[in-house]
Amino acid sequence: MNHLSIAALILLGGQSSRMGQDKAFVCYEGKPLLQRVDQAARACSEKVYIVTPWPERYATLLTEDYEVLLERKPNQGPLVALSQGLLEIPFEWILLLACDLPRLQPAIIQRWQSCLTNVSERVLAVVPQYQSRWEPLCGFYRRSAYSQLQEFITLGGRSFQRWFTHIPVKPIELSEAESQMLLNCNQPTDLKP
Repeated sequence: MNHLSIAALILLGGQSSRMGQDKAFVCYEGKPLLQRVDQAARACSEKVYIVTPWPERYATLLTEDYEVLLERKPNQGPLVALSQGLLEIPFEWILLLACDLPRLQPAIIQRWQSCLTNVSERVLAVVPQYQSRWEPLCGFYRRSAYSQLQEFITLGGRSFQRWFTHIPVKPIELSEAESQMLLNCNQPTDLKP
């Protein structure tokens, strides 16, 4: 089996306005959301990166080794943050993760990941899809997608759903149970287990 070059990139640049506080610190079943996502990221990658305009804010939550990408264009959304990651992270694949996914199961992500070695070179993203809707904030992105993504952003694109109509994407078909794993927490009512 070929060695898979993969890093995780955790997004920590949102305003958390619907939650009313920084989502990274919100606890789900006794543990902050960021620590839950970080734990899954470590189980599924060689190195963990965070992209944020406020790196010092998260130092108390992240105790293990990680690397910071200082977000160069804050408040531009996750697609722009991914673009920075594709440019600066020297791994073939990036596992992009939102910080508000408390139900991630490393075994499922590792199963998806094991298929990456068989993906055609022309495929630039491998992303979960449920009922024809992409779930881009728990997806795999090839470093070579950078130029196409940058071109899309330059033309004003900010939507993953729209970007995926311009590039070769391989869907990961989700079962109902797997789709529940990708529940993201946007407001306090989403935190109920």
